[in-house]
Amino acid sequence: MQLTPYKRENVLPLPVVLISTLSTTGIRNAAPWGNITPILRPLDQIILASWIRRDTLDNIRETGEFVVNVPPVGMLEEVMICSRNYPPEVDEFEEAGLVPRPSSVITPPGIEGSIAWMECRLVEEILREKYALVIGKVERLEVNDQYASSDGDIDIESARPLSMVCGNDGIRYTYPVDAGRFAPYSEMFIKQS
Repeated sequence: MQLTPYKRENVLPLPVVLISTLSTTGIRNAAPWGNITPILRPLDQIILASWIRRDTLDNIRETGEFVVNVPPVGMLEEVMICSRNYPPEVDEFEEAGLVPRPSSVITPPGIEGSIAWMECRLVEEILREKYALVIGKVERLEVNDQYASSDGDIDIESARPLSMVCGNDGIRYTYPVDAGRFAPYSEMFIKQS
């Protein structure tokens, strides 16, 4: 079956995060995001794609700060509440019953109960006609001790990070599972003789 090219999210699972920001007047915003990815290891930057008209994008532009919160499956209902199109003067933390978590190096709060929190500062915005690409520098990354080993690896079976696959009529939420094989990074390099 051939699909139209814009339906790539029908076949490509995407992570789901909640991006928390503050407006210049102090209104808390929390928005779900699927179009986000780290920019190459070992760099400390991430990139997200945004429609031009979003309160989250406005807040990032105006303050230069945002938190990427990684929600577990147990926060699905809160994610759905935050996906609604509220006016900019509505505190989405209150609407969704989210508990703010003080950030350490930036002003916007994170969200309690998340698997991890990335406190970010805007590095660059790449503006196109219909969308913007936002590059952020991760200034501080913290993992919830409940889901992390002593060296910072995530136990995905207990964390169950939220992800999604789009369909023709809506979104199917899911989470990754361990495929049963571990591959050290060294396995990816061809040994030279």
